[in-house]
Amino acid sequence: MNLLTYIIVFSLIGGLVSLSLAAALLINKKVAKKFASLGMPFAAGALLAAVFLDLLPEGAELGNSETLFVSALAGILLFFFAERFIRWFHHHHQHEGKDPAVPLLIIGDTIHNTLDGVAIAAAFLISIPTGIVTTLAVAAHEIPQEVGEFGALLGKGMSRRKVLLANILSSLAATAAAIATYFLGQNTELPLGVIFGLSAGFLLYVALSDIIPTLHENHNKKKLFDWQPLLLLAGVATVAIASYLTHGI
Repeated sequence: MNLLTYIIVFSLIGGLVSLSLAAALLINKKVAKKFASLGMPFAAGALLAAVFLDLLPEGAELGNSETLFVSALAGILLFFFAERFIRWFHHHHQHEGKDPAVPLLIIGDTIHNTLDGVAIAAAFLISIPTGIVTTLAVAAHEIPQEVGEFGALLGKGMSRRKVLLANILSSLAATAAAIATYFLGQNTELPLGVIFGLSAGFLLYVALSDIIPTLHENHNKKKLFDWQPLLLLAGVATVAIASYLTHGI
């Protein structure tokens, strides 16, 4: 397969696997809730490992590491302000008597999938093994996220059929963004370090700002340790092993 084919196939696989598992898990709401709570720490570990063990080191080897790390910082700040705006917009419209939760959930998921696609394509532009590892990490955090999104949309009164259709269309944004990133990286003067850095910043922001604070909120305060630290380490170990194995390709 050529590079573009890898990008298309893996961006589709990541989205379809996440959607399929989320839809299957929601047949049993108790199982879905338990899976989402266990999947989140694993996803955080997988994302952190993908960034620090693969994406950033491989990107730095291509040259101009300063651009790479400055872009990663810029990515974290960009996603902070983007999330702040979305939260403000949601709060503002609720006070006006409107409930924009459903369209905001779908729009937010589409933006999230778009950024996932950029991250996957950027990783493949570094190397095929890095792309595979990043796809694994992205899929790991997409599954519990999709379970939560399915549940939230169903709770807002949408039918299962409409929820599934909306999420399928939203997941295609990842493939579209991945293809666009490939051609952007191939046909423009934009330094690849910028794309890699922004992608790393996005994955770091998701892990450190969205997932890990939620883990602390859901942690049983009476216990010093539970399954969360073990699953976090399991996510790191899984991606580390996958990185080691795939770099032999």
